[in-house]
Amino acid sequence: MKKEWLTAFGHMTYGIYVLTTRFDDTINGMIASWVTQVSYNPPLIMVAVHPNRYSHSLIEKSDAFALHVLDRSQKEMLKRFKGPDPEKKFSGIPWETGKTGAPVLKNCMAFFELKVKEYHKPGNHTLFIGEVINSASKSAGTPLCTLDYDGMYVGKD
Repeated sequence: MKKEWLTAFGHMTYGIYVLTTRFDDTINGMIASWVTQVSYNPPLIMVAVHPNRYSHSLIEKSDAFALHVLDRSQKEMLKRFKGPDPEKKFSGIPWETGKTGAPVLKNCMAFFELKVKEYHKPGNHTLFIGEVINSASKSAGTPLCTLDYDGMYVGKD
């Protein structure tokens, strides 16, 4: 990508979510910001995940993931999901196994559990389109977004 385009892409704003997934006994969580609703009926959400992310292979194998909306006050929680050790990511925080098998965080503003309906590889990220099979709004607040975050993910090869 052209260097001058990176600055422009850096001005695009997104929500910042925690994506969780599981295959068999293996769980993982990661930060996801390239997320959007793509359909009302059926309710579909798309997330872009780079193939080098550990969660990518777990989503491919399980065909399921969960997305969690965090409040601005939960910004510190993102550090937990940046690390490489899946066990540490979930250690000491309340979560439960959702209907899809993916971990569902108990302390979030809202969550969505999704079954992958289809995926596309139009570029260097895979677009997973999931149908919402379970969701709940758990608390009021202001959703965390890239304006609240130090640094903007504009992608990588």
